[in-house]
Amino acid sequence: MTTTTAHTARPITPEVLRSLRVTDDAGRPAVPYTDAEGGAPLRCCLRRSAPGERIALVSYAPLRRWAAGTGARPGAYDEQGPVFVHAEDCAGPADPAELPFTNAPRVLRRYSREGRILGGRLVAADFPDALAEAFADPEVALVHVRAVEYGCFLYEVRRGR
Repeated sequence: MTTTTAHTARPITPEVLRSLRVTDDAGRPAVPYTDAEGGAPLRCCLRRSAPGERIALVSYAPLRRWAAGTGARPGAYDEQGPVFVHAEDCAGPADPAELPFTNAPRVLRRYSREGRILGGRLVAADFPDALAEAFADPEVALVHVRAVEYGCFLYEVRRGR
């Protein structure tokens, strides 16, 4: 299930994916494998994997990557965690106007321009309104959408498109 919104879910960029497929943000080499069951939330194309696809589970530091491009200094908020990606290049999201992975409760974690957490909110439905509420605060620079059950980073949303 996906939700259409005025905000855009941002997958991990192709440039960063190329890097992660060699060495992840924890300094480990990627280990591709065939996903026999399917269902892994892929952060490269923002969909679930299909059985038989080649994927890799890598460590990713989303705030660190964002901060490198903005000059922010997230300090202790610079965390890394596991994400699934295709083992090879993929086409990216099919519809950038949709918010993926909204079929379950998620946490929307808000960050300032400095990379500090400004708050979080558990969202079970109405993701567009929750994002609009988050970005109504002028201090919010970006929002991370995270899985509740494991706390994993799913994708980033920034102001506007």
